[in-house]
Amino acid sequence: MTFSSQANTSAPDVAAIAAALQWWRAAGVEHSYADAAATWLAPPKVEPAAASAAYVAPPPPAPPPRALIGGDPALWPQDLASFQAWWLSEPSLDAGQREGRVAPRGPAVAAMMVLVDQPEAEDRDALLSGPLGKLLGAILAAIGVAPEQTYFASVLPRHTPHADWDDLGTAGLPELTRQHLALAAPQRLICFGRHVSSLLGHDPAKSAEGLTLITHSHGAVSTLMAPGLEDLMGRPRVKARLWQALLSWQAA
Repeated sequence: MTFSSQANTSAPDVAAIAAALQWWRAAGVEHSYADAAATWLAPPKVEPAAASAAYVAPPPPAPPPRALIGGDPALWPQDLASFQAWWLSEPSLDAGQREGRVAPRGPAVAAMMVLVDQPEAEDRDALLSGPLGKLLGAILAAIGVAPEQTYFASVLPRHTPHADWDDLGTAGLPELTRQHLALAAPQRLICFGRHVSSLLGHDPAKSAEGLTLITHSHGAVSTLMAPGLEDLMGRPRVKARLWQALLSWQAA
């Protein structure tokens, strides 16, 4: 028997491979095993891409300047009569709402100025013409101040039960109130209610002293910070404390 020297050495020996597989099956090995554990369900590893330049968002635009109550102070009326008329028409005083506004009343350089937070709900043609005005009239009569010697004013131009006083305090209302006070130029001032006191820089929670000086562009005025007229209605003890404060104020 002769063998060809040109045997194909690259062809697989199918019979040998089959015999080897049969041998392992006979030994009870039917699967391929490896010493290193493999996580078959793990996601494939992805090489990180080259880091790109981080995006930086531009800063938001600055909010527009807030419109002040009364507008530009340089354009405010400079005499009391003009101010009283302007009080009824200036849109920014009440977000454009003109109906229901009540003008201040009384003479300039009055012996007494009364400042409340807002008109009464009953006010139509005259400020403080309802029950609170009657109580105020009795208080003024008790200390000998006639109505014609009094200037009556409110911080807000119309009755506004749910006013946001914190917001009003940062929107220019304190400065406008002081301008009103400067034009009226009273000899003395009574402020009724905590909202009025706070707008003018007097904090009742920090100071129990009701007597103070309120400054304005034309000078200063002796001021009594009093409870709100609503708080005085039907409360004899509060009225009694106010009466003692009025007596001390007049004697000062």
